[in-house]
Order: sequence, then C-alpha cells, then structure tokens
Amino acid sequence: MRIADGLMVVVGIAGLIGVRVVEDRIFYDPFLEYFHEAGTHAVFPDFDWWKLISGCFFRFGLNLLFSLVIVFFLFKRKDWTVQAAVLICMVFAITFPLYLYCISTKFEVGYLISFYLRRFVIQPLVVLLIIPMFYYRKQLQKS
Repeated sequence: MRIADGLMVVVGIAGLIGVRVVEDRIFYDPFLEYFHEAGTHAVFPDFDWWKLISGCFFRFGLNLLFSLVIVFFLFKRKDWTVQAAVLICMVFAITFPLYLYCISTKFEVGYLISFYLRRFVIQPLVVLLIIPMFYYRKQLQKS
C-alpha cells in the first residue's frame, strides 16, 4: 500500500470517528439520550418522524461515504467498492424499516433488539465485516 492510500484510509477512519463524535450536534436523534438512560426509567421521547428519518439517511450517507473510502483505498478495486456499497445498502434497507417498526411500537418488541437494530442503522458496523471478507478474498486470489 502506498503512503497516499494509507493516508486516505486514515481519512476514512477519521471521518467515521468524526461522525460519531459530533452525532449529538449534527443529527436529529431523540433516542440517543433514551438509550443512554435506558434501565434508569427512561421515558419514550416525543419526536418528529420526518426529521428522524432524514437524519438517519444523512448519517447513513456519511457513514457510507467514509466506509467506501476505506474499502477503496485498502483494496484499490472499484468492483469491490461497488460490492461493499451494495452490501451496506442492503443491510440498511433491511434494518432501517425494522428499526422504524420498533419505534412505532415504542420498543414493545424488546429493548435489546431495538437497541441493536439502531446500531446497524446508525453505526458503520457492516464495514467491519466487509474488510476481513475482502482481505480473505484477496488472499485466496493470490494462491
């Protein structure tokens, strides 16, 4: 890996960290505080559906962008970067409606399932699975 590629990977990682650091200031997420207080008699918050949905899409877009920067500069393969984008979007397309359903039922389906669905919606967890998968694929292609 060239130094410039390594720097771009670091930029991607810094971007993901930055999204997490400023989450409470740039994203509308009334459930951020709810999940921090859960277990201590947290009250289900009032919220605006459209602001919540648009905030989740905005955050997803930023996480997707930074994740794809990491994947591209680690492997230097456009086709793998496209595959990563498709996989990440598929997971979001599955988990986001489920998370919205959990919200609509005020987490009656269970606190933990709602908590972990929210994690998949707002955090770039899928990239942590894609990178080892692509690395293994790269090793298989070498042999």
